[in-house]
Amino acid sequence: MMILPPGSILQKMHFLNKIKFLRPGFFIEMGPGNGTLSKVLLEHKWMGVGVEEDKNTALGLTKKFKEYIEQGQYKVINKNFFETNFRRKADLVLSSMVIEHLAPKQELAFFKKSKMLLKKTGSLFCYVPGSPTNWGIEDVIAGHYRRYTMSRIRRKLISFGWTPLNVEGLTYPLSNVLLPISNYLVNRYESKKIKLSLKMKTLLSGRREVPLKTEFPVYLKIFLNEVALYPFHWLQTIFKNHSRSLTIFFEAVPKYRPISA
Repeated sequence: MMILPPGSILQKMHFLNKIKFLRPGFFIEMGPGNGTLSKVLLEHKWMGVGVEEDKNTALGLTKKFKEYIEQGQYKVINKNFFETNFRRKADLVLSSMVIEHLAPKQELAFFKKSKMLLKKTGSLFCYVPGSPTNWGIEDVIAGHYRRYTMSRIRRKLISFGWTPLNVEGLTYPLSNVLLPISNYLVNRYESKKIKLSLKMKTLLSGRREVPLKTEFPVYLKIFLNEVALYPFHWLQTIFKNHSRSLTIFFEAVPKYRPISA
């Protein structure tokens, strides 16, 4: 039984709210990691592809989604996202905690590639780390180039030729309260990663093993579930514009698309 961290549970609840009114279609996810968001879409009758560069992470996804793969609903591609080509255009291009790993030129390339992959009616959904003032040990060991602000995201999207439809923060205030504990655990169990290259840090970021941060004893399922954390989901909705939100979500469409009133 996989138990998600509190912040990931709140992100999943947020994502569920975002896709529940969308008609199921075809999605492409860059860097699915443990596959949490891909699974949500698959459970809601979407078809899709997960593009995962790390071989071991891709193997884990293949095992986890064996049933969906066998019935043709999902496919895992073990390849660099920028080297992939698809005959089918996507209704949704998705990334979660990925583009902060990209150097500036790669970041721009991601938005160009996403625009090429989308249908004319398609959308881009991304989750990124927020609040640059909270830059810390986890950013260093995970190989991040940056943390974002909501205003910076809007400016980037416009400059890259996209129209931001929605930009909002989440996980505040729970993740902020837990951040000192998180930093302590990361420093204790993962500080040895500091000396690794940015490339290796990025590849390893999708399969981390940190007790009480990414891995939990089964009994904590009593507290780490959507029902128990619903009050914090309500709070993250109330504080969606808070500048200290440690996660930011944005939805965007290519600039050439007319936006309905």
